[in-house]
Amino acid sequence: MYPGRHVHTHPDRPAIIMAATRETLTYRQLDERANQVAAYFRDLGLRRTDPIALFMENHLELIVTMAAAERAGLYYTPVNSFLSAEEAAYIVRDCGAKLVVTSAEKADVGLLLPELCPDVQRWLMVDDPHPPAPFRDFATVTAHYPVTPGADERLGTPMFYSSGTTGRPKAVKRQLPDVSPDTQLGIEEMGKNLFHMREDMVFLSPAPLYHSGPQSSISIGLRLGATHIVMERFDAETFLALLEEFRVTHTMVVPTMFSRILKLPQEIRAKFGHSSLEAVVHGAAPCPRQVKQEMLDWWGPIIYEYYGGTEANGTCGCTPQEWLAHPGTVGKAFFGEVVILDEEGNPLPPNEPGTIWFRGGNSSFEYLNDPGKTAEARDPSGTMSKIGDIGYLDEDGFLFLTDRQAFVIISGGVNIYPQEIENLLVTHPEVLDAAVFGIPDEDFGEAVKAVVQPLDPAGGTPELAQRLREFCRAHLARFKCPRSIDFIDEMPRLPTGKLYKRQLQERYWKNQPA
Repeated sequence: MYPGRHVHTHPDRPAIIMAATRETLTYRQLDERANQVAAYFRDLGLRRTDPIALFMENHLELIVTMAAAERAGLYYTPVNSFLSAEEAAYIVRDCGAKLVVTSAEKADVGLLLPELCPDVQRWLMVDDPHPPAPFRDFATVTAHYPVTPGADERLGTPMFYSSGTTGRPKAVKRQLPDVSPDTQLGIEEMGKNLFHMREDMVFLSPAPLYHSGPQSSISIGLRLGATHIVMERFDAETFLALLEEFRVTHTMVVPTMFSRILKLPQEIRAKFGHSSLEAVVHGAAPCPRQVKQEMLDWWGPIIYEYYGGTEANGTCGCTPQEWLAHPGTVGKAFFGEVVILDEEGNPLPPNEPGTIWFRGGNSSFEYLNDPGKTAEARDPSGTMSKIGDIGYLDEDGFLFLTDRQAFVIISGGVNIYPQEIENLLVTHPEVLDAAVFGIPDEDFGEAVKAVVQPLDPAGGTPELAQRLREFCRAHLARFKCPRSIDFIDEMPRLPTGKLYKRQLQERYWKNQPA
C-alpha cells in the first residue's frame, strides 16, 4: 500500500476510485493522508511490530489506514467485515490489537467490540463525526498531523487470519524485515512476471480487502503506479459494466465470480464490452474446469491462475496457454519447489495424490499463539512447509489440486475428494452453487452428501435432486456420487469465495456420539 515514487512522477493520477460512490484519491492525496495517519500512530506511541486491527467494509479510509501502517512499521489485521461481534472480538483479542478502526456502516457490530476487547487502547470510527465513547472520529484525530513523510519510516505488513472454514481462524504471522517502506519487495516482481501487471494499468478489484489476495493485488498495483477501481461489493452485472466504463486492463477474481457472471442471461452478458482486458487473474479457491473453459472461450487467452496460501510459503501459477495444454492445473512452482508426500512422508510418483509441501520457499511464517499448528506445518528438517492441501504433479511438473485434508471423505476405506464432485455439480444449468462433504453412515463410516443452491430459488424439488443424481452418475464413478442431496437458499460462502463448509457439516454431525 506504498505509493512510493509515483507521488512525484504522476501525483494527480487517480490511485483509488470507489466504484459505487466514485470517491477518489490521487497518488498525492493518498500519500498525504497516509502520512497523517502514520504520524498519529507514532504520536500514540505505536512502534515497529505493534499490532492494530481494521474492521471495515471496502472503503477509502481502509486503504489509507493500511498505507499508514505500512510506513509506520506495524502489523495490521484486516478483520472480515461480515463477522459477528463475538467472531470479530476473538480476532481483535488474539492479534493483540492496541488500536481498532471501524466504520459507521459496521457500527452494529463495531460498537459491541469495546466491551468484548478491554485491552484495546484506542477505538476510532470512520464516517461518524460524533461517535459514542470510547470511539473517536477518525478524520478529526488525524487531520492536524503533517502531510509529509516521517523521519523514521519502517515497513509494516498485514497479518491476515484464515477464513476459519475448518475451525477457529488463525493469524498467519510473516517475518517483518526491518527496512524502509520504499524497499522493492519480491511481490512486485511476482505481479509483473506472473500476472503481467504494469505501471499504467487500470485494475478492477471486486473482492473484500480483508482477504490476502485482493489486498495484495492493490498493494502491488500501488507500488507499480496503477489506477484501481474498488467495488464495495461484488455484483456480476455491475462488474461487467465497470470493465467497459473504465476500460479496465487487469482484474483479480475468485472462481465463484466467474460462475455468477456465466449464469447471467445472455442478453446481459452481451451488453458490455471487455476488449480492454489484458489479464484476468484468479485464485483463492479451486476453479471448476468447465467454468474456466467457458471463460476462456468467451474472453480469450487472457486468464491467469495462481495457487498459494496466505503463508506465502510457495506459489504456483499458469498462463492460459499452459492451462489449455494441462486442463485443470494450477500451474508450476513459481516460488519454491512442490513436493508431494504420502502420510508417512514418502515422495509420491506423478499422478498420485498426497499432501502438498513446498521446499525452498518461505518457511519463516508462524501461526500466532499456536506453536502446535506452526510445528505441524513444517517437516522435521525445517526445509519444507505445508498448508493442508492435497494434490498431485503430472509428468511435466504441473500441480493439480484435489482437496483440503480436512474435507476428504473416507467411505468404506476409500478416499473421496469433494472438490471433484462440487466442480461437476456447479456446471449443471440448474445449479448456482454446491457443497459436498461426508456425513455419518453406519455401514461405510461416511456417506457422500451434497447440498445445492439451485439457480431458481423455488427449484429445490425432489425431481431436481433426481436429475442431479443422474447427472453425477453419468460423469463419476458410482462410489463418488452423492447418496443424498439437500437444497439451501444461500450457501454460507464468503465474498472471497471461501465456503464455510464446517457450518453445513455440523448440522449432520452434531448429534453423533463422539
